[in-house]
Amino acid sequence: MATVLSVSGSPSATSRTARLLRHLDDRLRAQGHEVIALDVRTLPAEALLGADFGHPAIVETTALFERADGVVIGTPVYKAAYSGLLKSLLDLLPQYALAGKTVLPLATGGSTAHVLAIDYALRPVLNSMGPAHITPGWFTLDKDITVADDGTLTVAPASAEALAQVTDQFSLALGVRPAVLAAAS
Repeated sequence: MATVLSVSGSPSATSRTARLLRHLDDRLRAQGHEVIALDVRTLPAEALLGADFGHPAIVETTALFERADGVVIGTPVYKAAYSGLLKSLLDLLPQYALAGKTVLPLATGGSTAHVLAIDYALRPVLNSMGPAHITPGWFTLDKDITVADDGTLTVAPASAEALAQVTDQFSLALGVRPAVLAAAS
């Protein structure tokens, strides 16, 4: 069906955000999408911190964005905003890196006080990058994401249901997009 780039903006190697994204990646794969996972923290620091647009890792990452039909952006919320690591990546991408793409914004955090970070911090930046559509996003509380010793992820039932709905809406938007564009031509 579609190629989806699933981007984790978490700086943590044991990130609940990244684990949640990989869980949703499985759902998207089951729906027939090709999913490419990208953990921004694995990109070389000299490329991100040095704002090196020509660094091979940044060039390769830009190509992943170009290849994708849809992009899932996941971030932990720090001080009511998306992660600085995610910002560093977004700053290095071309201005219209999301042109024509469907985007699903997701965030995790410790308090419902940060629930608006998606709409007031992340969504405006994503919108400025020219996506065709930004689907409704979802904020998941850290306490609703449990990782067992064996790495198994469990999401609290209410959060799991909401995440399934926004993921399915995103998937549907990916499947509908080509027909909508053809009809508009």
